[in-house]
Amino acid sequence: MRISLWDLPIRVFHWTLVPSVMAAIATAIIGGNWMVWHGRLGLLIIGLVTFRVMWGFFGSHYARFCQFFPTPTKIIAYLNGHWQGEGHNPLGALSVFGLLTILGLQAVTGLFTNDDIAFTAPLFSLVDKEQSNQITQLHTWNAYTIYLLIGLHIAAIAFYRIVKKNDLIRPMITGWKEIDKDKEIEIPVAHLQAQMETRGSWGGFIVSLAVALAAVYGASGLWQPAPPPPPPAAVVETPNF
Repeated sequence: MRISLWDLPIRVFHWTLVPSVMAAIATAIIGGNWMVWHGRLGLLIIGLVTFRVMWGFFGSHYARFCQFFPTPTKIIAYLNGHWQGEGHNPLGALSVFGLLTILGLQAVTGLFTNDDIAFTAPLFSLVDKEQSNQITQLHTWNAYTIYLLIGLHIAAIAFYRIVKKNDLIRPMITGWKEIDKDKEIEIPVAHLQAQMETRGSWGGFIVSLAVALAAVYGASGLWQPAPPPPPPAAVVETPNF
C-alpha cells in the first residue's frame, strides 16, 4: 500500500530551496563579484519561503501547518513512542518551523546589508550606514545557525534511513510513501479520509504564488525611485598662450 504524501508544489519548493541555500552560502564565502548573485539568491529564497508559508494554509493535507503543528502533547506522545501519523512527525515539524524562521530572518536581514566595498543590498538606502553595519553583523551571525540546522537536518535524514529504515528522501522526490503491510491497520480511516478531502486547489496555488511574487518585488527595491544622476563634471578650461 502507498499513500500520497507530498504534493508537487511542496516537492518543487524543497528541491529548489536546497540548491538555492547552498549556492547562497557558496557565493557569500567567495564574495567579490559573486555578491550580486548572492543578493539574487536571497530574493529567490524570500519568494520560496513566502510561498511555503502561504501553502501551509492552502496546500494539501500534509502540507498544511495545522496538520503537523508541534503541540506539547504531540511532542510528548512522540518521545514516548505513542505518536502515529504520516508526514512531519512532531520533531520534524520543529525543524520545519525552525528552518523557515531562520531562513526568512536571514533573507530579510540580507536586504539591508553591505560589504564595505562595493555591494549594497536592495533596501540599503532605507537605513543609515551604522544600522546597515549592525544588520550585516546579525546576518553574518545568523548564518552559523543555518549551518547548525542544516547539519541537524542531514543527520536526522541519515538516522531515519540507517536506524529506523525509513527513507525520507524518496517520498520527497516521488510524492508517494510505501506503507508496510503490517502497519496498514495502524493508519486510521479518518486520517486517510482527511487526506482525500483536503487537497490543494488551483486558487490556493495562485494566491500563494502571487503573494510570493509580491514579496520578491517588495524585497527587490524596484519600487523605489531611481537615484538622481550625478552632477556633470566641471569643465576646466585651459588657457591658450
